[in-house]
Amino acid sequence: MTELTPEQIDVQYAYDGPLGPTYRKTFTRFRLWAPTARAVTLKRYADATPDSVLEETIAMMRGDQGVWTVDIVGDMRGTVYTFSVVHADETRDDLFDPYAKAAIVNGKRSVVLAPEDTVPANWGARLPAFSSPVEAVIVEADIRDLSIAENSGINHRGQYLGLTEADTRTPRGAVSGLAYLKASGATHVQLMPIYDFATVDETKPDVPQQNWGYDPLNHSVPEGSYATDATNPATRIKELKTMIQTLHNNGLRVIMDVVYNHVFDAATHALGKVEPGHFFRHNADGSLSDGTGTGNDFASERVMARKYIVDSVRDWAKDYQLDGFRFDLMGILDVATMQAVRAALDEIDPSIMVLGEGWDMATPLPTAQKAIQANASRLPHIAFFNDDLRDLAKGDVFIASNPGFVSGARNGAALAPQMMGQVAVPALKGRYLGPDQVIQYVEAHDNLTLYDKLTAVAPDEPDATRVRRALLAISIVLLAQGVPFLQLGQAFMRTKDGDDNSYRSGDAVNAIDWDRQLQYPAAVAYVHALIQLRRAHPALRQPDANALLENVAPLVATAQLVAYQTTSGNETMIIAVNASDQPQQLTVPAGEYTVLVDDATVVDAPQLQATTTLTVAPLSALVAVAEARHA
Repeated sequence: MTELTPEQIDVQYAYDGPLGPTYRKTFTRFRLWAPTARAVTLKRYADATPDSVLEETIAMMRGDQGVWTVDIVGDMRGTVYTFSVVHADETRDDLFDPYAKAAIVNGKRSVVLAPEDTVPANWGARLPAFSSPVEAVIVEADIRDLSIAENSGINHRGQYLGLTEADTRTPRGAVSGLAYLKASGATHVQLMPIYDFATVDETKPDVPQQNWGYDPLNHSVPEGSYATDATNPATRIKELKTMIQTLHNNGLRVIMDVVYNHVFDAATHALGKVEPGHFFRHNADGSLSDGTGTGNDFASERVMARKYIVDSVRDWAKDYQLDGFRFDLMGILDVATMQAVRAALDEIDPSIMVLGEGWDMATPLPTAQKAIQANASRLPHIAFFNDDLRDLAKGDVFIASNPGFVSGARNGAALAPQMMGQVAVPALKGRYLGPDQVIQYVEAHDNLTLYDKLTAVAPDEPDATRVRRALLAISIVLLAQGVPFLQLGQAFMRTKDGDDNSYRSGDAVNAIDWDRQLQYPAAVAYVHALIQLRRAHPALRQPDANALLENVAPLVATAQLVAYQTTSGNETMIIAVNASDQPQQLTVPAGEYTVLVDDATVVDAPQLQATTTLTVAPLSALVAVAEARHA
């Protein structure tokens, strides 16, 4: 058989039907796409232990489009299996089912489960559609980091169920976990990888092991180390759903961090074995491309690779009632794939959020095909992390000592259009189609935390001054047009002791120190009140590019003072941020103003004043509102 190129395989063998196991009580049908294989067998094992004996080997039948199929009669509930594929060169590979939704501990064998095995008690319907991405306030969290600290007050430390425990507190009285998230005012919790990843040994739950999980193994199976029992294939599924259900019941929607741009090891992954060379990009010399920096780039532009991503996302949305997906290194993927993802989710719920890192990575995919910021106009209703506002506000993430607006960069003129959302107004040559495409942030799991970055810029600065700078940066995020995004702990000056890539640095560095709230209570109160303020005033959440163009106007953009006004209905708001260590005077249209935010405080009892000048306190934000008078 002449070796086919990936493009020829796409043309001859593209398939749009179901793959993986289809369970019925009377039989289960297994399907595997392996078009160039000479033979495929299904191997059944005695039980779900990793070293259980091979019980049966069953030949599969090749069908149309290179799909191998076998029906096994009887109730196959709990069946543990792998595939054995004989390639054209007579080599053989054993692999787990890339379409499996359940797996044994450490994920190297797949499992068939009955639907009733995967549904927790009182599992309900999807939440009603969310109004608009600009109405969201997203907080990013890691399952383990959130609750693993010994003093977290959470019983299920480092586990899915840790986020189901109500009213938890540390011994010193600081709220933690679910209670904190509820109190914060956030609308969405973005969970760092919760699919099955490779580098944590699930057979050793009592051994401290920490990894963020950006090393995919089974893309459509929950991670087992976050379950109370990783050896029971159903437990992780039910406990993850229980957690999602609890968050929903407490007014919090769930965004899943997904990593389809690469796998942990392309040579040993099921997709690398089932159709060698097809699912990953290669350089001209035949080597694997490495734009991700992880050793391989997923070839999403190929028909079956795209199908794999779309099917997986669709299943997560349907099976787990998820409210959003954050695509890691989305720029590795192609525009057509992300369009297909958006279309598949629209069929379920058009309000499911899709956001991602639109960086232009060095992968062989042509620039015009990449799902990057420059191609945002072709990706409506998909949002991009805005690294421009991030770097302008806090400084370059790759040069620790480099300052931003809040720490002395004097770049207010460049920051102003970012805050006003002008980057989301095509008529102004904006990069994005609207504010729903702009994720505004200054801190995420990557790079230094905001507090650590400010420490690196000015290590000898008094802590009180550093906190004011941090709160000013957070104010910029929450008072900018677009979709605000915070990392959990940002409100209480989360620190990782200067570690800018703590993906496997251990619990001592990554665990949330909930007691820092007691060190910075005013900061926590300010951030949470500012979130509530944003949610209460539509002028801070202009819905689209036309609204930005009509309702948002600049007031001043000097080196250290940025101010703009934004109107919704009868209400006009003045937003100002002052990076100077001196108060600054701001000229505003004559009117009667109520100051809502002043001097790093959300004002408890705002007073009405007639004025043409407002004073913006040093290193702080000011928000004032004027209501139009009616004749």
